[in-house]
Amino acid sequence: MRRAPASSASASQASAEALALGVYVKLLRAARAIDARLEPAIAAAGLTTTQFGVLEALLHKGPLTQTALGRKLLTSPGNMTDLLGKLERRGMIRREHRPGDRRAVWVELTGPGREQIGVLFPAHAKAIAAAMAGLGAADLARLAGLLRALGHGAARSAPDAGQISGGGAALAGGGSAIQLGSKSFDIE
Repeated sequence: MRRAPASSASASQASAEALALGVYVKLLRAARAIDARLEPAIAAAGLTTTQFGVLEALLHKGPLTQTALGRKLLTSPGNMTDLLGKLERRGMIRREHRPGDRRAVWVELTGPGREQIGVLFPAHAKAIAAAMAGLGAADLARLAGLLRALGHGAARSAPDAGQISGGGAALAGGGSAIQLGSKSFDIE
């Protein structure tokens, strides 16, 4: 069997890297273009995108622990504490310890928080749909699957992925969370 010259293999690797870089840039540009359409309405409501994300997660998932919110929003525990403090001072959320587990901090919407996100979210969902109107339903479904596979693959190949579950990223909750080292991220 004849082997390809080393230069051919390195050219192939360089080509794959260039393609991956190009896809990465396109992915970031698309995300930023969509965010640019969404952020003005969120800012007009006096919220940051991460604060909006907290309210939206609580609207759709119900009360969550502070740790679970951090995983969903891909933010650090310190940032989450600060973020929740600001929302709590504005009367949008409340934090509490539940009997039986004083370690976990549970977060839930207050009446004013539920009212604000209840008004904002329908327009937000319409703005997302309008931003993605360039793709049909079949393309959006395919893109969702590709992005899920990309997230899983990237997590498995991360440098610290080997620290958990014997060499790979741990997938929890039906494959919707990825454990990388000491951090866990929701990717659905």
